[in-house]
Amino acid sequence: MKMPIPDYLTEILDHVRDSDGGEVADYIPELAGADPDRLALALCTTSGHVYSAGEHADVEFTIQSISKPFVFALALQELGTDAVMEVVGLEPSGEAFNELSLDDNDNRPVNPMINAGAIAVNQLINGVDSSVEERVEKIRDLFSRLAGRELRIDGGLSASELDGADRNLSIAHMLRSYGIIRDSAHDAVRSYTDQCSILVTTRDLAVMSATLATGGVQPVTGERLLSPEACRLTLAVMSSAGMYDGAGRWMAGVGIPAKSGVSGGLIGTLPGQLGIASFSPRLDSQGNSVRGVRMFELLSHDMGLHLMSADQQSVPGVRSITRDGDDTVIRLQGTINFTAAENILHELSAHNLGGTRLVLDVSRVTSFNRMGRRMVKEGLRRLREDGFRCSIFDPDGVVTNLEFSDGTLVDTVDVL
Repeated sequence: MKMPIPDYLTEILDHVRDSDGGEVADYIPELAGADPDRLALALCTTSGHVYSAGEHADVEFTIQSISKPFVFALALQELGTDAVMEVVGLEPSGEAFNELSLDDNDNRPVNPMINAGAIAVNQLINGVDSSVEERVEKIRDLFSRLAGRELRIDGGLSASELDGADRNLSIAHMLRSYGIIRDSAHDAVRSYTDQCSILVTTRDLAVMSATLATGGVQPVTGERLLSPEACRLTLAVMSSAGMYDGAGRWMAGVGIPAKSGVSGGLIGTLPGQLGIASFSPRLDSQGNSVRGVRMFELLSHDMGLHLMSADQQSVPGVRSITRDGDDTVIRLQGTINFTAAENILHELSAHNLGGTRLVLDVSRVTSFNRMGRRMVKEGLRRLREDGFRCSIFDPDGVVTNLEFSDGTLVDTVDVL
């Protein structure tokens, strides 16, 4: 059976494709010439299944500010929370990402998602006495392992950004004047700019964000890269400050810890479930991808992904798959949301299904959310196209009137 998830992601892309709001980041020469019509979407489950849509899903672009949460997690991993908190706070700023401001009480940057905080955190990596080259290599190596492939730095874009880095240089001078960083302002900004110039794809970002969702285990390779504590604190900061001064509206409406970048990338992480990434270069006034924001809004609504939603339960979905004569019986359990439905469809795809009839037993299912119902129905439709007769055992009427797109209903059976 062909998985229906890429088709759903394509529907999301088609829904936002004609939106032409926003502008590319023209204050960075290398980004000013970006193709504004590029569009891609990908997600990676905590079980390591990666799905993508859009012809630009494997197109490389610079990670920019999406690098901030991962470097923050690396600093926490290397030094511990107390040491990192000596140079950066955890509070939302309510200000632009490149504002020259520090906390009035202790002169620290208020959080690691704005530029002042990110520059301060960057300087902790590999020790405060590290060279720029060694520090950047430590970051590049982690990002490569997070993505599951070797990543590289776009030297041309880094040089382009450095040529116009007056604002960040001012921030670095401010940090140095208060003893937050030791490097020269130029070296600090060079190190931070190289961090932001690492090239990634939309698929890379989905896998990287899913690593935060697992508590630090790269879901495809199985390698532990970050501690659960570092991931938990990183996601907490993303939820409160990842979308800059729009973070409150984002969490209220979308409800997914997220981080944006001015090259058009956007990531979201749902703990214990999945990582999501989108790519579309047109930005709004806050520096967030216009079509990316809309894609996340649709995904959150359709899939029930809001962090504060009662749907947020991670369950296996499949209880058992057994053969009884000519029937294969698939027994489900728990609440069937997106994560459970994806697991169900993946297990069915991997299972050597036999016989001529498939019976879906939902007697132990407590409920289906909208996306869980849609995905299970689509899976049954595709299995029917593969030649199976599909029936459902639903004594409590959990999924009454399960209808295919041609108007026919799934057969029901009274007993198993």
